[in-house]
Amino acid sequence: MNEVVETLKKIEDKYKLFQQQQFTFIRALERTREEAHDMIRPVSSIVQVQCYKDHHCYNSTDRRILNMFVSLCNELRCLCQRMETVHAGDSVTNGLLEKCKLLLNDSNDLTALRATYPHGVVNHLSLEEAQHRYGGVVSVLPIVLDSMRDWVTHSKLKVLYIVSPGCARCKKETPTSQTPAAPAALTSNNNENTVKLQEKDFKKFLAANQRPKKKKAPWRPPGKHP
Repeated sequence: MNEVVETLKKIEDKYKLFQQQQFTFIRALERTREEAHDMIRPVSSIVQVQCYKDHHCYNSTDRRILNMFVSLCNELRCLCQRMETVHAGDSVTNGLLEKCKLLLNDSNDLTALRATYPHGVVNHLSLEEAQHRYGGVVSVLPIVLDSMRDWVTHSKLKVLYIVSPGCARCKKETPTSQTPAAPAALTSNNNENTVKLQEKDFKKFLAANQRPKKKKAPWRPPGKHP
């Protein structure tokens, strides 16, 4: 897992450099599309960018930035494979990986894809560029990176969830759980002593306040007596 996190961090750093050069990327696409006489259809797939770079790019700056995009896509594909081997996965993590693999597929249609807030990649394009040319191709990398971050977060939480119940059971089995018995026994003894004292005091109270009983005269037959 640590290796995956470290690799993802390196790719994120590379993407930040690429993102700072978005204008250069768009201009490179413009020129290569023009060379390819392909100005009508939008840039809708990774393989299309690869094709422009390999067959219609005659500028070193354009080649460098297009190659940077293709390389980032390749590195993310490799990371997807690595993630599958590191974590057995559940419905959430598997779903995130499937999404990433689909988006990074060479021929996947990215036309309708749009990165939303907090990403501003689409906002940096003109309305025409965002809607009809480059909105999808500039959105694929930030969306994939978001999904991979979610994968890492969910995987770590699952590991913690699996470990936590075991720790709880260990705590229950420790001898310290027997220690509360002493205060309970102490309280029980104190209560018994209190009851005995109360009974003793009550008997003293009765002895002190009880009226003396009148002695009955011995029985005599009816008649006058001296």
